[in-house]
Amino acid sequence: MEQRNKLLLLGDQAIALGAIHAGISGVYAYPGTPSTDITEFIQESPIAKARGLHSSWCTNEKTAMEAALGVSYVGKRALVCMKHVGMNVCADAFVNSAITGVNGGIVVLAADDPSMHSSQNEQDSRFYGKFALIPTLEPSSQQEAYDMMEEAFRLSEEMKLPVLMRIVTRLAHSRAAVAVKEEFSEVTTTGRPSAATDWVLLPAIARRRYLEVIAEQPQLEKLAETSPYNLFSPAREAGRAKRGIIACGIGYNYVMENYPDGCPFPLLKLSQYPLPKEKIATLAEQCDEILVVEDGQPFVEEQLVGVLPSRFVVKGRLSGDLPRTGELDPDNVKQALGLPSHEVYAPAQNMVPRPPALCNGCGHRDVYEALNKVAAEYPDAKIFGDIGCYTLGALPPFRSLSSCVDMGASITMAKGAADAGQFPAIAVIGDSTFTHSGMTGLLDAVNDKANITVIISDNLTTAMTGGQDSAGTNKFEAICLGLGVEPEHVRVVVPLPKNMEEITRILREEINYNGVSVIIPRRECIQTLNRKLKQKRASKSEN
Repeated sequence: MEQRNKLLLLGDQAIALGAIHAGISGVYAYPGTPSTDITEFIQESPIAKARGLHSSWCTNEKTAMEAALGVSYVGKRALVCMKHVGMNVCADAFVNSAITGVNGGIVVLAADDPSMHSSQNEQDSRFYGKFALIPTLEPSSQQEAYDMMEEAFRLSEEMKLPVLMRIVTRLAHSRAAVAVKEEFSEVTTTGRPSAATDWVLLPAIARRRYLEVIAEQPQLEKLAETSPYNLFSPAREAGRAKRGIIACGIGYNYVMENYPDGCPFPLLKLSQYPLPKEKIATLAEQCDEILVVEDGQPFVEEQLVGVLPSRFVVKGRLSGDLPRTGELDPDNVKQALGLPSHEVYAPAQNMVPRPPALCNGCGHRDVYEALNKVAAEYPDAKIFGDIGCYTLGALPPFRSLSSCVDMGASITMAKGAADAGQFPAIAVIGDSTFTHSGMTGLLDAVNDKANITVIISDNLTTAMTGGQDSAGTNKFEAICLGLGVEPEHVRVVVPLPKNMEEITRILREEINYNGVSVIIPRRECIQTLNRKLKQKRASKSEN
């Protein structure tokens, strides 16, 4: 019997350790909650360090996916990590990777965020797996997340396709005991040459490969039918049941928490896609209606309409039996199952809500103070925001931002507004976000000689996700000059109260300049600075 040790791990950590034990050559990622801990665990892992695994942060999710394809092309394994909205950024490379196929295994880990704890939307990444026609895995527990990693890489190499693994926030950020292997793979290589003509997506090759991918779909469905992660359990009592349940991923845990002695209804635990249609048909034969318990969007519920005859009643998020939005939990699943609810306690009456706010001492505070002061001098100033901790400038006490849509949108939205006659049009973007998705927008603005003012608020880190390295640190002036911004209109300031007069003066000068100007307020994030000082003091005390 295989020897295992038990560790208490977050879901993210279980995935990271599973990938290391599966023999990856590297992890490629851009930080984004709830996926960030995966890469950070690998960065700190003694095994990963001993093996020299690549684990530095990428500029964005697209570059991460493309680098992983390079690893795969030479026959080695790579893990790609991102939050759900990062799938939008890497979609071009991701969808095309199914057409090129893979050599070394590639697992793309998408961490979805139902309830939008730190996100712009609730999109469900399982749709990307279906869209790209590739296998998709959805673990129901931390143990399954660990075990699935090796299986996912094996499946990727067997089918010569990338594999998508989808998790949700509660699985990523909750802990459980995980039994991990004592013996595991070294860095793995397929030892087989890549079929180079598959990797050149000229139309003639892409058409051939697309037909091949379509032809593989029945085999993917067969694998889902026999997957150890798709388990059918008949009803406890013989005869036709009123209800059957399909529980997807973490939804299986919520169902079983409500039935600690075993589910009385026929139950299909679903953690590998495409849908196992034969198992679904077996379930349907034993019940009158089916409740689909899935965290995210009604991915399975919608497909059942096409899989099952019309006489079957399908319930779930679309029917209103489960909430249409937000994450599931044992309580709302309990209600959908028709079980009596737990006693609910009223919230304490003396609790005052505390919305998130910029840290005391944060340089963004001084940026917004100066910006609000100058913007008030113009009757119709518009300030376009971006994704980062500085997005909190939209909230009290600053209320500075007119928009926040997606990574890098501030510059291009400001440009579009200026094209339509808006003045002044001001963009606020962070350092990591600028290199992630803002540089191309700035090039558009330069090429069109747009009348905009861009503020790159540089705190020398990727602060919102915990202080990871920022790709453009100490390069922003050179980047802006390289993109064609006039040297005299690339200005650097230090956002401190004592410099407020200088900052407001420079803001006025650049707003009134008819063209593209960039102001870079630069001061280290107060949180990363405090951590460095704490580490320095600890180092001194040890010596």
